[in-house]
Amino acid sequence: MNEIQLKYGCNPNQKPSRVFMEDGKDLPVTVLAGKPGYINFLDALNGWQLVKELKAATGLPAATSFKHVSPAGAAVGLPLDDTLAKIYWVDDLGDLSPLASAYARARGADRMSSFGDFIALSDECDVDTAKLIKREVSDGVIAPGFSDEALAILKEKKKGNYNIIQIDPEYVPAEIERKQVFGVTFEQGRNELDINGDLLSNVVTKNKDIPESAFIDMKISLITLKYTQSNSVCYVKNGQAIGIGAGQQSRVHCTRLAGQKADNWYLRQSPQVLGLEFVDGLRRADRDNAIDVYIGDEYDDVLREGVWQTRFKVKPPVFTPEEKRAWLDGNTDVILGSDAFFPFSDNIERAYKSGVKYIAQPGGSMRDDVVIECCDKYNMAMAFTGIRLFHH
Repeated sequence: MNEIQLKYGCNPNQKPSRVFMEDGKDLPVTVLAGKPGYINFLDALNGWQLVKELKAATGLPAATSFKHVSPAGAAVGLPLDDTLAKIYWVDDLGDLSPLASAYARARGADRMSSFGDFIALSDECDVDTAKLIKREVSDGVIAPGFSDEALAILKEKKKGNYNIIQIDPEYVPAEIERKQVFGVTFEQGRNELDINGDLLSNVVTKNKDIPESAFIDMKISLITLKYTQSNSVCYVKNGQAIGIGAGQQSRVHCTRLAGQKADNWYLRQSPQVLGLEFVDGLRRADRDNAIDVYIGDEYDDVLREGVWQTRFKVKPPVFTPEEKRAWLDGNTDVILGSDAFFPFSDNIERAYKSGVKYIAQPGGSMRDDVVIECCDKYNMAMAFTGIRLFHH
C-alpha cells in the first residue's frame, strides 16, 4: 500500500489528509485495526525510532509513551520492584515480561501526561504487554509484530477500533527528509547520529567517576531527547525517563518542568502516598489525578471537606513541604541530559534539588566554566557530547 487516506490532519478543518510514499514504494506500516489519524502517525513513527534506538543502544526491549509528538515516558525492560509495581498500578499482574516492564515504566513515569498516549514497542508485542495496554486509556500502539494472542487481546479494545500498527523493522528511510511549511519546502539530512559511549568520553568536571549504569542512563536520556520537541531536558534513573521537559523556549524552564515531574515520580513512592486509601471503584485516571494534586501545592483541592470523601476512605494528612523535601533528599544518582548547552548555572542548581549526580550535555556555552564550577560544587560528573539534539 502506497498511501493511507486520513479523516483529517491536525484539526478537523484540515482536509484532505493522507500519509504516503513520494517515491511510489509501499508504506513500511500496516494498519491491523482501527483508523489511525494524522497525529497518531506522527507519534507512532517518532516513537518507533526512539524505541528502536534504545534497543540497539542497550540490548534491552524498550517502550515509549508518546503524546503530541513528544515522549511522556521512555524505558527499557528492567524488572520492577514492589514499590514501582504499586505506583504504576501493575502489582496485580504478577511478574511481567521485559517488554511489559518497559511499557509499565514508560507509562508510569508521568501517568497524567500519558493518558491517551500512543505506544511504541521495540519488540513483538507479547501477551503480558497486551494485557497491560488493554487496561490503559490509549490511542494506539506500533510494534514490529504481535503474537496471535496479543493481537486478539488488543483487538478487543475500543470495540475493535483500537489503533494497531505493524511496522517493518527492516525499513530504512531515505537519507534526505523534507517537509513543507507555508508552502515552502524544507530539506535536511536525517539525524542519524549514533548515541554511543564515545559521545560521553569528554568528562569535564573534577569528578570523572561515572559508573557503567550511569553511562547507560545517559544514553537513554540522549536518545529520548533526540525525539523530543526542543528545547528539552530529560531526567533518567535506573533505565527509565522519570521527568521530561519538552518544547520550552527557556532552558531553565525545561529543567524546572522536568525536575518537577521527576520529583512527583519520587514522591509517589513515599509512605504518605503509598498509604492513601482510595474509595472503592475510583477510576485509575481519577486516582492519578488525586495523587498529583495531593503532592502538589494545591493539595486542599482534594482534602477539603466534601471533596476528600469522594476520593479517599480516610482523610489523608497534609503532606507538608518539610516532609516532601526530606523524602526528596533520598532521590540520588539521577541522570540529566540536555539537547543543547546550559547557558547558565541556574539549571545545575535546579537539577541538584532533584538528585542529579551525572549530566550529559553538548557544551559550547560562553559560560561553560561557570556551569562546570557549579557541578564541581556539588561533586557532579558532567560529560560534554559536542553534539546538539534539537528536534522540531
